[in-house]
Amino acid sequence: MTTVLVLLGVIATLFAGWRAGRRVRFFLHIFQLETYKFGRYGRWLTRHMGTTVVRPSHGAGATVLLLGRLGVSVVDPATVALGVLPAWAVVFISSRRYRSQEKKPLAFTDRMTRLAIPVGLWALLPVAAGGLYGWTLGTPTGLLWYLGGFLVADLGAPLWVALGAALMHPLETAIQNGFKRQARRRLRDRSDLTVVGITGSYGKTSTKFITAELLRQRYNVYATPSSYNTPMGLCLAVNEHLRPEHQVLVLEYGIRYPGDMDELCDIAAPDTSVVTTVGVAHLETMGTQDRIATEKGRLVERTVPDGPAILNVDDDRVAAMAERAPGPVWRVSTEGHPDADLTATDIRYDTTGTTFEVTDDTGTAVPFQTQLLGRHNVLNVLLAVAVGRSMGLRLRQMAHAARRIEPIEHRLQLRQQNGVTIIDDAFNSNPVGARNAVEILSEMEGNRRVIVTPGMVELGEQQWDENEALGRFIAQHDLDLVALVGDDQTAPIQEGLSSAQFPEERVKVFSGLSEAQEFLTPHLEAGDVVLYENDLPDQYEV
Repeated sequence: MTTVLVLLGVIATLFAGWRAGRRVRFFLHIFQLETYKFGRYGRWLTRHMGTTVVRPSHGAGATVLLLGRLGVSVVDPATVALGVLPAWAVVFISSRRYRSQEKKPLAFTDRMTRLAIPVGLWALLPVAAGGLYGWTLGTPTGLLWYLGGFLVADLGAPLWVALGAALMHPLETAIQNGFKRQARRRLRDRSDLTVVGITGSYGKTSTKFITAELLRQRYNVYATPSSYNTPMGLCLAVNEHLRPEHQVLVLEYGIRYPGDMDELCDIAAPDTSVVTTVGVAHLETMGTQDRIATEKGRLVERTVPDGPAILNVDDDRVAAMAERAPGPVWRVSTEGHPDADLTATDIRYDTTGTTFEVTDDTGTAVPFQTQLLGRHNVLNVLLAVAVGRSMGLRLRQMAHAARRIEPIEHRLQLRQQNGVTIIDDAFNSNPVGARNAVEILSEMEGNRRVIVTPGMVELGEQQWDENEALGRFIAQHDLDLVALVGDDQTAPIQEGLSSAQFPEERVKVFSGLSEAQEFLTPHLEAGDVVLYENDLPDQYEV
């Protein structure tokens, strides 16, 4: 009997420990995805309180232990243990599986490693307490206390992450301040370096890479990889990757909260500033588009004296930033704005990319061709061309460079798959980009045109209205199939499609992206064109 109890106890411990470890890792990942911000993490926990934070298995586990505790008062404790241990194992092995395939995997950076240590210690505390108390009892009853410690460790996983982060916060602040001081010192010592700063609700990363490619016609350029647009991202670029031979540093500046832009400019004030758009991204934290415009406009204000500001005058809020510029202003337009210094006209798309003509402030007109798709990418190229012109480059040499620019992964990226044209626009959809993508899809020559989308997120109070408007916009473009991912998530898109009298037989709703792909794979034929518009981040698919 003792041997059997020990064996069952080991099995129950392994299951509970495995599950608790998985949950701790899961909430560490969520905290990282929410950019280590307590407010964002807290709001995520609140939204998922009854589905992920507290699971049915927690209630089932507590019930098993409670019944076991009641049972030892009326029957042999060993017999109770023989019933409790298998039931306990079944509860936890049958409970929710956390994803093994993450779109943006947990990155064990130095910061995450530092955080994981106190979080792990917090999680072990109830296990150790339950085990010690159970050991003093010295009977199968003590085993219930031991298992109860695992239950508390498991249930408290989101709390352990918050407590660990709170404990590490002073140290992390000190470390970050040190990185900022180091970056500021390095830039002060580089009077020969030109810093190009790019911000905007959409298009920052694309404009950054396009600008870097065009400027490489004359200069040695370093541009930050991916979406490095936070204070620590800028510090990493300056402290670790900037080299003496670099003549131009191209940075993107991202904001989520008031005051973020000043924090970024305190690290690296731009010699040239670029503003792409002011949209509805981050309304949850910024409140209104006017507040977003005020915050992003700080990049223009913080541009060094006499440094040029490159502005998209098709956006009224961006155009108004000219009044805040301390130096010359270059205005660009894809819509024929009369005040523009550079314009793009005759914009055309096909399965190889986009062609258009650029006219500069001297009246010179040069044809451009790029693999990039979309009017907003034409705008991004035009902004980059304005940076190049402000730094002495000619239109023709930049047109030559534009041919080499490759699409950024998941941003209107074209590829072929078994004769089917795929337009991959899965990165962080927004209202402007989504409509652009739908227009491009509608203009593509081919057999059937299909859109696959879960809609848009992080739009605050406007989220429903913007997704409903997207549904109406899709309906106007006579697509052959609309595949929606997530019934609840896409409810406003469905309403927009219905209100525009889009045929119901052309709309299909799937529970997840994999289910949609399983349906499409056997149904697609050579010549079809499929647009994947947005792919929700991990924290939205829980």
